[in-house]
Amino acid sequence: MAITMNQQPPDPASEGQMTLIEHLNELRVRLIWIISSLLVGTLAAFFFRDALLTFLQAPLGSAPLISTGPTDTIINVFKISFMVGASIAMPVIVYQLVAFAAPGLYPHEKRALFLTLPAIMVLFLSGMAFAFYVMLPVAIQFLQTFAGTHVEQLWTLDRYVGFVTQIVFWIGVSFETPVVLGFLSRTGIVSGPQLLNFWRYALVIIAVISAVITPTVDPVNMALVMAPLIFLYFVSVGLGYMLYKPRTPRDFSD
Repeated sequence: MAITMNQQPPDPASEGQMTLIEHLNELRVRLIWIISSLLVGTLAAFFFRDALLTFLQAPLGSAPLISTGPTDTIINVFKISFMVGASIAMPVIVYQLVAFAAPGLYPHEKRALFLTLPAIMVLFLSGMAFAFYVMLPVAIQFLQTFAGTHVEQLWTLDRYVGFVTQIVFWIGVSFETPVVLGFLSRTGIVSGPQLLNFWRYALVIIAVISAVITPTVDPVNMALVMAPLIFLYFVSVGLGYMLYKPRTPRDFSD
């Protein structure tokens, strides 16, 4: 049907709008998928708990871990299983979150969002691998030898597990910077020139984030965190130049 002079073209983002009850029902279904995937991933990881403990202990070398409470071991095994299970379930979790947010976007924004899904997983896993294989050995070596002639290093299982999981998880999250900024550029929220002009502030923010994530006070470990984050930020700047598309303003007068 032709559009008259007084009619506005339909907003692509408003097509298929749902009622509040329908939104809540969709949210319930997607939460069920997320929780179910977490449970399946956690149970699968718990089945391989001995192999996971051996793997996580590898950066320590031959140094032993000790448990100081009757339930410490099983609690920390469940923590490890949950972290690994969350990593296994990450594709399902990210897809469900993206699919829930997609109806409020324009078609080209939806395509951009779904195209980022593989990149989200690749960068998250790359960040975790970098933290475990590059950063942790250096950090643990520094901590084990610090005041080594005066202090015998005996680490508890719960402190070590918390130490490793915090670093691995947050480094993995920080590696998502190009995906986030690339998507914001594609949706017209930020542009390449804006990101480039922001580089001085970005360096300060990266330094603060690195200081928070870094488990030691030595500059070597902080530099190990900062270097890839700075590189990823300037990759994001390049993506901003390539992907930027001005956002069409929406008419909320009706």
